[in-house]
Amino acid sequence: MKKGKLFVVSGPSGAGKSTICKEVGKMIRIKLAISATTREPRAGEKNKVDYYFMTKEEYLRRRQNDEFLETAEVHGNYYGTLKEEVDESLSNGENIILEIDVQGGLQIKKKYPESKLIFFKTFTEKELENRLRNRKTEAEDKIMLRLKNSLEELKHEKEYDITIINNTVEQACSDLIKIIENENMG
Repeated sequence: MKKGKLFVVSGPSGAGKSTICKEVGKMIRIKLAISATTREPRAGEKNKVDYYFMTKEEYLRRRQNDEFLETAEVHGNYYGTLKEEVDESLSNGENIILEIDVQGGLQIKKKYPESKLIFFKTFTEKELENRLRNRKTEAEDKIMLRLKNSLEELKHEKEYDITIINNTVEQACSDLIKIIENENMG
């Protein structure tokens, strides 16, 4: 059986990664990996659907047991991708998207050099700030932390294979689908 392909989508908070990946998941046949996190669920988020929500203790125990492909502390919370989910999908011939932070993306590239790293960003930093504020999901201190971290994440864009500037959901979805289709033909 042909092994599946791994696509890693990263970029600053507010760049639209989650929205685009969910839309693309509805449009084409590709699995979206579910990340684990210690952060609190946002309104409407469900465990084992949006994230595997874990206590800090559970997360650290699983990290100690080497159950994660990648793990990072971002915005004061832990995030990671469970090995089992990704390896099972790839060995079953399924393509899979990991929507993860930049630190995690670079860790994945070392372990899976054949993976395709895709960096998402907005046209301007001001647009990024507007998107974060318009979500109305976080307090001002969290927004400022995300903006500060975004500047650091943008420095890693050159380490990714390709960049998508998310001007509109339709255009960004189309761009991501083209990348996935081109990889499947190669």
